[in-house]
Amino acid sequence: MARLVPVEDPADPRLADYRDLRDVQLRTNLESAEGLFIAEGEKVVRRAASAGFEARSFLMAERWLGGLSDVLDASAAPCYVVSEVLAQQVTGFHVHRGALASMQRRPLPSTSDVLRGARTVVVLEDVVDHTNVGAVFRSSAALGVDAILISPRCADPLYRRSVKVAMGAVFSLPYARIEDWRHGLDTLSAGGFTTVALTPSADAVPIEEAVHGRDRVALLVGTEGHGLSERWMQTADVHAVIPMTAGIDSLNVAAATAVACYVARRR
Repeated sequence: MARLVPVEDPADPRLADYRDLRDVQLRTNLESAEGLFIAEGEKVVRRAASAGFEARSFLMAERWLGGLSDVLDASAAPCYVVSEVLAQQVTGFHVHRGALASMQRRPLPSTSDVLRGARTVVVLEDVVDHTNVGAVFRSSAALGVDAILISPRCADPLYRRSVKVAMGAVFSLPYARIEDWRHGLDTLSAGGFTTVALTPSADAVPIEEAVHGRDRVALLVGTEGHGLSERWMQTADVHAVIPMTAGIDSLNVAAATAVACYVARRR
C-alpha cells in the first residue's frame, strides 16, 4: 500500500512533480523530460489507476485520503499528505478537488495500431488549446469514436488541463501522434477511410451527406481560428459542413467535433 508521508515544507524536493502546475511551458518541459503527467481529482486519479498507469506519487489533503483508500492500498508509491494551503503554495492554485497524482507515461501506440479495427476516427490538426483537446476526447469517447490521431503540433492530451476536461477519457480512448504530417492522410486513405474535412467552405456538403453509407470515416478537425491547413483541405476526400442558422458560420472546435461524431455514429 502507499506510504503516507506528511510534508510541511512547500520547498520539499519530493514535491517537485507538482510545482507550478499552471506554468504551461515549464510543465511541458518537465513532464516530457521526466515522462510523467498529472491526474487531478478523485475520479481522474481513479480512472488513471484503473487504466493501468503507474503512480510515481500522490499529493492530497488528509480529508481526501478515504475517498481514494482503495487506490492507495493498491499502490507502492508514496502519498504526500499536506495541508490545502501548502498544496496551493506548491501547485500555484487552489486544489479544490483535493487529490493529485503524478503518473508515469507510457509509450504511445503507432498509428497503424490505433487504426486497426477502427471504423470512426477523429483527426486533430494543430488544436493547441488543452481545454479543447480534452473536450474533444470526452465527446469522442461518449459518441462511439474508436480512436484519435493528433498532428505533431497538437496540444498534449495528457497535460493536466486536458485530462481534467476529458474526465479521464484520454485513458480509455486509443490515440497516436501522426509523425509524418504532410502525408498523414495518405495512411488513412490507404486504410480504407474516407477523410472528411470539417469546414464552412463553399464547396462543403452537409455532414450527414458526407458520411452517409461510408464504412470507415476519419473526421478532420483543424486548429482554432484558421481551421485545417491548405494541404489537408486539398488531400481530404470530401469537405463537410454542419448546417447552421443564418449569421453563424462556425462552432467552437470541440462543439463542432461533438456534432460531427454524433452524425457519424448514426450513419
